Amino acid sequence: MTVPTTPTTGRRALLGAALAAATAGLTGGCRPARRAVQVAVVWSGTELARFREVVRRYPGQVDVVSARNDIDAFLSVRFRTASQPDVAIMPQIGLITDYARRDWLAPTAPTVAARFAAPWNDLLTVDGVQFGAWVKAAHKSLLWYAPDLLEGPAPATWDEFTAVVRRLAARGHPAPLAIGAADGWVLTDWLENLLAAAATRAEYTGLVDGTVRWDTGAVRTALTRLAVVWGVPGAFADGAGRALLTQQDESVVQVVAERRAAMVLEGDFVASVAEDFRRAGTAPLATARFPAVAGVQPLLVAGDAAVVLGASTAGQELVDWLTGPEPFRSWIGTGGYLSPNLTIPADAYGDGLTAVLAGELRAATGTLRFDLSDQLRGSMGGPDGLGIWKILQDFFATVTSPGTTVDDAVVRTCRHLVRAAAQSRREGRP
Repeated sequence: MTVPTTPTTGRRALLGAALAAATAGLTGGCRPARRAVQVAVVWSGTELARFREVVRRYPGQVDVVSARNDIDAFLSVRFRTASQPDVAIMPQIGLITDYARRDWLAPTAPTVAARFAAPWNDLLTVDGVQFGAWVKAAHKSLLWYAPDLLEGPAPATWDEFTAVVRRLAARGHPAPLAIGAADGWVLTDWLENLLAAAATRAEYTGLVDGTVRWDTGAVRTALTRLAVVWGVPGAFADGAGRALLTQQDESVVQVVAERRAAMVLEGDFVASVAEDFRRAGTAPLATARFPAVAGVQPLLVAGDAAVVLGASTAGQELVDWLTGPEPFRSWIGTGGYLSPNLTIPADAYGDGLTAVLAGELRAATGTLRFDLSDQLRGSMGGPDGLGIWKILQDFFATVTSPGTTVDDAVVRTCRHLVRAAAQSRREGRP
């Protein structure tokens, strides 16, 4: 894979010549002035503040620009005006595939790739070449629960989980489950965990690249399992209609503070919300793995990968530094950070839950699957109100309505998914 030769390379050549001319008169005792390395991120709030704290220790100046939710639109405009940043940190690996095939990205240095297990590098490999390196990850196969409300051990299998939901729903208050169904990505996480267990790696990947249809047996099986649990009367705090208005953070509050539900299924990032809202004197939420399905323990992950745009040497140097063992120690210390980076010492995470989860990410077991909706492109991947997010919200509303037949709901939803995937392909982004 080669980098573009026009007009971007010509612009870099002119910039390089100008820089050489500007620094030619400096003597050996003076350090040449260097422009800031620009990094585009999607983070905001606390995550953005913590990343800026990380790069303050970089030996050169780093300019961090938040593109918020639509980094694709931001970067596309910057490329059209030949003003792209040196590095972008991206949560959607589908975009990385797209950009690599447009020759917008530089390949990853072998020394950087060696810092991660092969399955993580495979996720960033396009047509045999790796583009990007992981700087942050999320573990999305977790069950969080209040032990006193659950009144028993955490369910280890999906059948046990279904039985617990039915038992607690029959009891009445509190409800067995809280769910942030207003955030469509939460519903996709439930589906993706079940797909990680029911589908082969090839089938799972095929749903992204269009070689596997969305009405395949694995999809139907996963949707059926969801419909059975979601359709239990009284499964959700304040009812399914309220769940569709509930965002992810609020669903955690329903368990840890309001105690109107016993369990919530989501990733490691639940911990920070739960701790912020936990009542004084009450026990923290307990954690278990997402229930095993037919003997398979899913490991659904997400993450943010740093890519070098164009042929930026400054960008390559920054990515090399970011993927070393030390830069993110401050973020690890304050919480809310996981990475599959093998060079970060295991003891950096301490000996609690974060260390266990980081160990699972580093081990990269055979069931590891990357968040599906973060790989889907175009309208199929969202955002809210579009694609798989909206389809699953409609599915949730349907299967929680009285008188709904599970089989009919699954067939109808598969039909919508197939149509959405076809529309995405017509947009040129499978």
